[in-house]
Amino acid sequence: MTRFARISGTGSCLPSLKLTNADMVDRLAAHGVDTSDEWIVERTGIRARHFVADGVYASDLAAHACRQALDAAGVAAGEIDLIIVATSTPDMVFPSTASILQRKLGITGCPAFDVQAVCSGFIYALTVADAMIRAGSARKTLVVGSEVFSRLLDFNDRTTCVLFGDGSGAVVLEASETPGILATDIHADGRHTGILCVPGHVSGGQILGDPLLKMDGQAVFKLAVGVLEDTARAVLAKAGKTEVDIDWLIPHQANIRIMSSTARKLKLPMDKVVVTVDQHGNTSAASIPLALDHAVRQGQVQKGDTVLLEGVGGGFTWGSVLLDF
Repeated sequence: MTRFARISGTGSCLPSLKLTNADMVDRLAAHGVDTSDEWIVERTGIRARHFVADGVYASDLAAHACRQALDAAGVAAGEIDLIIVATSTPDMVFPSTASILQRKLGITGCPAFDVQAVCSGFIYALTVADAMIRAGSARKTLVVGSEVFSRLLDFNDRTTCVLFGDGSGAVVLEASETPGILATDIHADGRHTGILCVPGHVSGGQILGDPLLKMDGQAVFKLAVGVLEDTARAVLAKAGKTEVDIDWLIPHQANIRIMSSTARKLKLPMDKVVVTVDQHGNTSAASIPLALDHAVRQGQVQKGDTVLLEGVGGGFTWGSVLLDF
């Protein structure tokens, strides 16, 4: 019998501290940096984002999102036989955030590991989980994106610090006799590592290099709009589908201009695009599962809908997943 993988539950978590653009204007002013709500909205579409409190980590957000997803799926934590966490902001150097999450959920014995593909991380993680289910190595999995990007931000750089927020999103992905994930498509091009990176590391008890986020916004925008169209068309072709089959596009929530450009290239109206970037900012690997959970709980994405997920991230990485929900 052919095995497929299908999403059976979704969940998400946003930190309680919500910062509007007005709050960010005040915070940046304390650093001697000038910006405005109008400047941020015009360039990004972002109006607010959430930041974690001290002592809250990616695994804490992930645990909350996973409990929601498990409840939605009607699956007990002890039934999970694989945990994959996509994150660029792990709790510690090692062990993996997935292992820490496993302990917090009271799960033992199953494989648990992290995937690091920055903002494409959830797409990569979902692709790996799908392959493992199809191969018979897992039956009920947790696939999570969880980030605390607020701790990587340079508040002297208004071009980057206003973009990002913290959060987590999770799905339960289960083996199924009927197709759920229809096709996946992932890529990377290491020639572009310098356009989006945090060029620091730990050595000898000290941070070497720069531990704050650096981005060439124009270069990222130019590359992103091209590869997002390419991967969308590639995953549709793999599934034997076309643009008209898409009920919902859920892109990585980085910038409304990138998202609207992708929709336009696919001839999709914006009312078929799930948009949360205005209230969440860019939550990196968490943005796609966060947006998916939001759309499910708002009654937008419903059973039987065909959904295209896609993202781009530092590396440079990109990819997409086409699924029947």
